[in-house]
Amino acid sequence: MNQRVLLFVCLVSLASVLGQVSYSIPEEMPKGSLVGNIAQDLGLEMKRLISGKAKIYSRNSGEYVELNRERGVLLVKERIDREALCAETALCALHFQIILENPIEFYTVNIQIDDINDNAPNFEKSEMNFKISESAVIGAKFVLDRAVDLDVGTNDLQNYVLKPADHFIVTPQRDSNSQRSVEMVLQKPLDREKEEQISLVLTAVDGGEPQMSGTMMIVVTVLDVNDNAPVFTQQTYKATVTENSPKGTVVAAVTASDADQGSNSRITYSITNTLDNVRRAFNVNVENGQISLIDDVDFEKSKHFEINLLASDSGGLTDSCKLIVDVEDINDNKPEINIMSKSNVISENAKINTVVTVINIEDIDSEKNGKVTCFIDENQPFSLKSSLNNIYSLLTVSLLDRETASEYNITVTCSDEGVPSLSSSVTLTLQISDVNDNAPVFERSSYEAYIVENNTPGVSIFTVKATDADWKQNARVSYILEDSSVNGVPISSYVSVSADSGVIHAVRSFDYEQIKDFRFCVKAQDGGSPPLSSNVTVKIQIQDQNDNPPQVLYPVQTAGSVVAEMVPRSADVGYLVTKVVAVDVDSGQNAWLSYKLQKATDRALFEVGSQNGEIRTVRQVTEKDLLKQRLTVIVEDNGQPSRSATVIVNVAVADSFPEVLSEFTDFPHDKDYNDNLTFYLVLALAVVSFLFITCLVVIISVKIYRWRQSRILYHSSLPVIPYYPPRYSDTLGTGTLPHTYNYEVCRTTDSRKSDCNFGRAGSQNVLIMDPSSTGTMQRMQSEKSILDEPDSPLQQKPPNNDWRFTQGQRPGPSGPHMPYGTHIRWTPKNGTRYQFRLRKCTVFSVLNS
Repeated sequence: MNQRVLLFVCLVSLASVLGQVSYSIPEEMPKGSLVGNIAQDLGLEMKRLISGKAKIYSRNSGEYVELNRERGVLLVKERIDREALCAETALCALHFQIILENPIEFYTVNIQIDDINDNAPNFEKSEMNFKISESAVIGAKFVLDRAVDLDVGTNDLQNYVLKPADHFIVTPQRDSNSQRSVEMVLQKPLDREKEEQISLVLTAVDGGEPQMSGTMMIVVTVLDVNDNAPVFTQQTYKATVTENSPKGTVVAAVTASDADQGSNSRITYSITNTLDNVRRAFNVNVENGQISLIDDVDFEKSKHFEINLLASDSGGLTDSCKLIVDVEDINDNKPEINIMSKSNVISENAKINTVVTVINIEDIDSEKNGKVTCFIDENQPFSLKSSLNNIYSLLTVSLLDRETASEYNITVTCSDEGVPSLSSSVTLTLQISDVNDNAPVFERSSYEAYIVENNTPGVSIFTVKATDADWKQNARVSYILEDSSVNGVPISSYVSVSADSGVIHAVRSFDYEQIKDFRFCVKAQDGGSPPLSSNVTVKIQIQDQNDNPPQVLYPVQTAGSVVAEMVPRSADVGYLVTKVVAVDVDSGQNAWLSYKLQKATDRALFEVGSQNGEIRTVRQVTEKDLLKQRLTVIVEDNGQPSRSATVIVNVAVADSFPEVLSEFTDFPHDKDYNDNLTFYLVLALAVVSFLFITCLVVIISVKIYRWRQSRILYHSSLPVIPYYPPRYSDTLGTGTLPHTYNYEVCRTTDSRKSDCNFGRAGSQNVLIMDPSSTGTMQRMQSEKSILDEPDSPLQQKPPNNDWRFTQGQRPGPSGPHMPYGTHIRWTPKNGTRYQFRLRKCTVFSVLNS
């Protein structure tokens, strides 16, 4: 590849990461030609170009050059014509930036386009006519239209050749702007009579290889004598014009004079520039030489103009001058904001000084009009940092919090220093992505819920609610029941919690009487990684339900037993008979009890306290009142619906104990007996009777045996020495025991409730109830044994006063406890024992064991 490539690299430190590299390539390189190895020149690896999505940013240079990321090279994208790109500018270059992302880096690339000799010198006109007086003196100059070569340097126009050279020669000249002009100089006088018209060929030659040229025909018509040529007052004129001046504005005026008279002194003015931009913008008045605007001028396109003027008289004599017009800049361009690289989303945990956006600012005005300052809104966690070449970086200056602001609209405003100042702005929208930095928060610090006992398992009790300030999956809250126990039972046996909704369900049916409240913890956990959680304490209180009837503690009601309370006939009005004591294991109003007399043998005799359950007489007891009184008391609680219990109180109206006993057996009894229980009671009675008879037989047999032995000893001839066991003596002088021991067998039809007492000293008083009698017998002192005196009559004594109790000793207002005292206990014939019973006892007195 026949190309001349000049490579040089210039690294410049700009803010954080910024490099610059320059290349030089010739124009007209074919598409795909190598410009330079950008990866090697910038010290970048291939994978960095690929991972960073390297790209070219340029407003127009990107049309000519492309970046091959896989090879790390710059290639020619389109054929580059230096003349079309840069016109007459000697130094032609492409400027662009290479942008990399993650992290954002940018590098500046300059590519200088070198000229090649691809354009031949060209004249605007193919033919030029002159009218020259024959009196023209040697050395007279005639300005020719110069040729234009779009190339530069050595490839530009170098020389002119005029043929034939009999009368004229060309003298190329360079002006102050290094532009070549050409004059045709007369070196031999003209003779119209010999040669009225002369044809010349002007050839323009450049210095390229191969050399190229252009020609123009010059036709000289020889005129009659015109001795003096026009002369400008100045060779160079200068003027200024403000850009965007209206059309028709007079920029300047040139003046030339001619010493001739008449028609030979008449001067006309013209512009000889061959460049279109001059003739398109300016016009000269042929009569007075005023130059005016015929089009808008733009400082950003052309900062100055060079106008070549020609003054000609009617005789063909001319003079030339130059007008230099400088264009004054005005602030007519706003700063232009170009986004080089932009991040639309940034994480809320991004570090400080993270680059978000890189922008390029351009203002094509000059000096202060082109000096730009950029800023963003205050009170935002971002700042705008300036770097070289009007490049700004938008970066973070503080930590971000998506929960505070999930989106930022950042307005970048750029203003120049012109008068008046012009500005432009752009709004950048930046989304803040969420990270899991917030734990779920419950609506309350603790919860308290209520549930009525006897609930259905699975019923909803309460709902806990937690919110998470994060977003999407990080804000998805799940509820978990923390492991704990209540009275040694896992909490999961009591309640469960819905993971999605936080609804707490009862796993079992609760009983207020067993548990009144319990606590547990619920954990709310989000769906982040790692997950965050928080706990809350929930207290469940069991509300009581009226599910327990009252329980009667006193009088005690057992199967087959009768509680008998005795009221003397001398009792006054308001006499406290007894007190019904009941409790309710429920609570609150469900446990408020009231007492009511449901039925009574004589309702006019007794009343029941509705609050305390005390049974009192309401009138004086008379002789006409029945001995046996049966009261039915109902105990109700205050629940809805209320529950009740019934207790039967048997009252005996009598003044003496025998009188009560005579009537006990006639009390009516409940008929709800259990057949199996009766069977077992009869069986037990039979077994006890069998054992009793067996004991009697054994005892009698032993007695007979001993009696026979004693008789044998009595009739023998041997002396009889009575034997007394140690520690025993004959109380009456006839026995061996110091005391008479009684064996008391108490029997009922219920074998489980029979009593047998051994070893009761005969000297003690024993209250005996004869099986066939309703009276009481007092056992006499042991001086007269029952066995020794079987025929002695039983003397009935009045009952001991110990069995009677005062009014204060009776059960009643003392409280819910069972009163302690002695009451009548009676066992009916059917064998069922009541709480207070009279035992049928058979007493045996045995002299020795």
